[in-house]
Amino acid sequence: MKNKRIIIAGGTGFIGHGLVEYFGADNDIVILTRRQQPAKGRVQYIVWDGRTRGNWTTALEGADLLINLTGKSVNCRYNEQNKQEIFDSRTDATRILGAVVQTLEKPPRLWINAASATIYRHAEDRPMDEFNGEMVNDFSVQVCKRWEATFNEITLPHTRKAILRIGVTLGWQPGGVMHPYLNLVKFGLGGQQGNGRQMFTWVHISDVCSMMAWLYEQENASGVYNCTSPHPVPNKTFMRQLRKTAGHVFGLPAPAPLLSIGAALIGTETELLLKSRWVLPTRALQEGFVFQYPTLETAFPDILAHMPRSAYHLF
Repeated sequence: MKNKRIIIAGGTGFIGHGLVEYFGADNDIVILTRRQQPAKGRVQYIVWDGRTRGNWTTALEGADLLINLTGKSVNCRYNEQNKQEIFDSRTDATRILGAVVQTLEKPPRLWINAASATIYRHAEDRPMDEFNGEMVNDFSVQVCKRWEATFNEITLPHTRKAILRIGVTLGWQPGGVMHPYLNLVKFGLGGQQGNGRQMFTWVHISDVCSMMAWLYEQENASGVYNCTSPHPVPNKTFMRQLRKTAGHVFGLPAPAPLLSIGAALIGTETELLLKSRWVLPTRALQEGFVFQYPTLETAFPDILAHMPRSAYHLF
């Protein structure tokens, strides 16, 4: 994609940084954010609150691509206040974007709404995809269902709509999961979490970006796509491959009871580590998308090559 106008709502987080790196040199990007920042090259920042109309609405007129990443991080304790904020931050932003796009004379050609591969049930028996995936009704699945339902309720006759159910995204940009994982490896704690059998559904940040570009070019593509590597692995395998790539032989495991204590201390939930997410990107593969980093053996070396050695070694 070149010389397009791309709007990224909630684009200052980890995936947003990746999108700016991927698209920023050749396209004009507008980031909708809660904090004003100076423009950087072809990247402009406009303040919005994710709930109400404001000056930001004019930025959407004539845009080629709208990407919505807005949502409070789920890396927190699931108390009632945080649960409500997790719900509202996603549905409010999606709803106001839809209301604004409906009023535009020249709306975006494509709107990609981020979603999560955790919408599928805990699965150790078989993989889930867009056609046979099963959903239960725990909190994280409720969040995903409500988020997608809000998006699907919006009717836009001149804008294609796509949902990307994104797996755990791996990259070198700030705010990603690789930094804490590599800290564990660096201090000898990079063993399996829990029993290590839970499936780890992941995707390289470059493949998230390239799938969005691919969707833009596929004029008939719409609906739900799993944005996940075609090769998810057990947690035990994930940690072993990470240690190997980083040059560490040994890593102490973290049993589930210890994880519960640690999660309480740092204000998060063990579900983020222990839920078995076994998800495949069937639709994208069937329709011709090619992953640049389909396996951990290709993904980890690329990611570590972008990071200083101090990120994964003490000396």
